[in-house]
Amino acid sequence: MSYELIGISVLWFFLYGYLIVASVDFGAGFFAFYAKLSKKDHLINKLISRYLSPVWEVTNVFFVFFFVGVVGFFPDSAFYYGSVLLVPASIAIILLAIRGSFYAFENYGSKENLIYLFLYGSTGLLIPASLSIALTVSEGGFINETANGSVELAYLTLFQSPLSWSIVFLAIVSVLFISAVFLTFYASRANDEGALKLVRSYALFWSTPTIIAGLTTFIFLSQHNTRHFQNMMDLWWMLGLSVFFFMLTMWFLYREKYYGYAFISVMFQFLFAFFAYGIGHYPYILDPYVTIYNSSTNETMGIALIIAFIGGLFLLIPSLVLLLRLFLFDADYVKGKK
Repeated sequence: MSYELIGISVLWFFLYGYLIVASVDFGAGFFAFYAKLSKKDHLINKLISRYLSPVWEVTNVFFVFFFVGVVGFFPDSAFYYGSVLLVPASIAIILLAIRGSFYAFENYGSKENLIYLFLYGSTGLLIPASLSIALTVSEGGFINETANGSVELAYLTLFQSPLSWSIVFLAIVSVLFISAVFLTFYASRANDEGALKLVRSYALFWSTPTIIAGLTTFIFLSQHNTRHFQNMMDLWWMLGLSVFFFMLTMWFLYREKYYGYAFISVMFQFLFAFFAYGIGHYPYILDPYVTIYNSSTNETMGIALIIAFIGGLFLLIPSLVLLLRLFLFDADYVKGKK
């Protein structure tokens, strides 16, 4: 296995970690705002606050690792993505700044401020929507090359593309579904029946849009990028396992038990779908301009980065496990006793 392939595999795993951790965080913020708006905040907002307090500051660690790794491993990708995604990426950074600021204001400053909670909750959906544009652009057909050799994003083509909107929709509903399933598990750990009933209903509700969005995106991908679609069809067993774990999650939710296994099933559902998408995209990072081979750094630097990032992974995972044990899954903390 080449160092380029190992490098992109490690980076894809970091991005998957961000997908799961950030989805729970983003969705929880939206549910906190929605519960406040629907006068049900007394049921779940204390539970959500107990989750967000120790976690929100470390959510973006996975994304930072991925971003730095992509630039380090594949320098040419920085030119293309840095040029065409300047506006969407800037919007995402501004939204991240707003989210962090207003989370601090809401929790450490003015209490029960609906405007702060709205900004925090709405950015939780707008951030994944803006970041998902990178996946759309990577499929090709959304970049114009100018006479002087620069590149620019074809905004009109992007906004008119059904694939673009399907990916945005998939990103939003996936965030809500992943988060709702986790909060269902978390409420069950806290023995909070009122919160459990409410977030379980959220999980069941958002399950249908998630599977519909996945199928819709798959259909539009077949029309936009035949090569990528066919490669994913060759990985039918991974897609089949993704559907199997989705059905398993729904079975646990309808049985109203084994909520921990339900969240594990969700993680496997998105693991297989996410890696089927990534493997199907191989060898392109940005179709048709950038591949993992024509844009990679030299071998010595690549191997050094692989060692550094694997070492970072082995430091990050135990740190997260420690965070979970000290706060999120501590019996007294989960139940609000400390």
